[in-house]
Amino acid sequence: MPSVRHGLVTTDRQQEWLARLDVILMQNAAETEKADAENDLNYRLITDLKKIGYPKLVVPSDLGGGGISLTDFLVFQEHIAQVDAASALAIGWHMSTVLHLGTVRPWRTTDFEFLCKEILGRNALINRADSEGSTGSPSRGGVPQTTARRTPDGYKITGTKRFTSLAPVLDYFIVSAFEPETGGVSDFLIPKETQRLSINHTWNTVGMRGTGSHDLVLQDVEVPFSAKVIERTHSRVFQPNPFILFIPAVYLGIAEAARDEAVQFARSYQPNSLNHSIASLPNIQQTIGQIELEIMTARHFLYSVAGKYENYWFDSVEAWDGEFGAAKVLVVQNALSVVDKAMRIVGIHGLALTHPLQRMYRDVRFGLHNPPMEDAVLRQLAVRVIESKGNAND
Repeated sequence: MPSVRHGLVTTDRQQEWLARLDVILMQNAAETEKADAENDLNYRLITDLKKIGYPKLVVPSDLGGGGISLTDFLVFQEHIAQVDAASALAIGWHMSTVLHLGTVRPWRTTDFEFLCKEILGRNALINRADSEGSTGSPSRGGVPQTTARRTPDGYKITGTKRFTSLAPVLDYFIVSAFEPETGGVSDFLIPKETQRLSINHTWNTVGMRGTGSHDLVLQDVEVPFSAKVIERTHSRVFQPNPFILFIPAVYLGIAEAARDEAVQFARSYQPNSLNHSIASLPNIQQTIGQIELEIMTARHFLYSVAGKYENYWFDSVEAWDGEFGAAKVLVVQNALSVVDKAMRIVGIHGLALTHPLQRMYRDVRFGLHNPPMEDAVLRQLAVRVIESKGNAND
């Protein structure tokens, strides 16, 4: 089960929700292993998250929702990930999408209010469908091959979107599509019941198997004009999204779970060559100390950046974008290192398919492929420091 609360959990609301999450995480721990083995969603955990109203927390308070803060969101995601990282990553896309829309408010008011009513009324789940096989990561700016052609009554949309997390249980998809008539890209809000919309169960990966990130297939899907919620050229919504800090929060949760497995093993494992457990060995303690240092560093950096955002410390989009990216890269790097060190402590036992550490070992590597991408972040940081030093010397 998740670790004892760390010092960054400070509010009654956080404690209350962590207690609620603990109950359903304990009930569904076995389902986590089953979902990974069967390459499927942990449907029971997603259902239980909906029952306790977790997806509603991201609806703005002025529209009747929970209006949680960025820090609250990260704390909860980190906690879920300690038991089920794939579910945490998957539900996180719904949460971060709505939080960002609620902060920026780029849509028509009526459209966003409708979406929030759906979330509050029936726990509707939503995710963006951006990725395509020919465009690579959406964060790199590729133009979608999915097309939206005008018809007398609206649009006819055709294309295939990849890596659509939570696909089997989503109620709405925000689909990006190229409009040949205008040469622009727009977003369309499409219900799952729409005719000629289907899910192709293609997700079959080494790790994060329980995210349900299947292909969304649109074959001449007809939608009304009102389905177009935004033209991207006219929107602020595509500024860097602070709420994708939930991604490093998930990988921090994996690192903490791996540490706990390693410590538990070290305390309980006593080979017959010793008269005490291996937890007393200097080299094991050294490795555990390194693990804890890396987790502490990652946690403080992540929550420091979140706190700076919430306290309006950033004076430009470029400033907070750089720090968000840096937080993601550092946390993932540290999480990879932590899990590798945990595997060294547990040894070959951790490679057994019945051992949770092998799942963490596979899952944590997906952090390298979640946005923002490491190479883009490092280049951005390099350009920023080079330009700042150049200006200082002028």
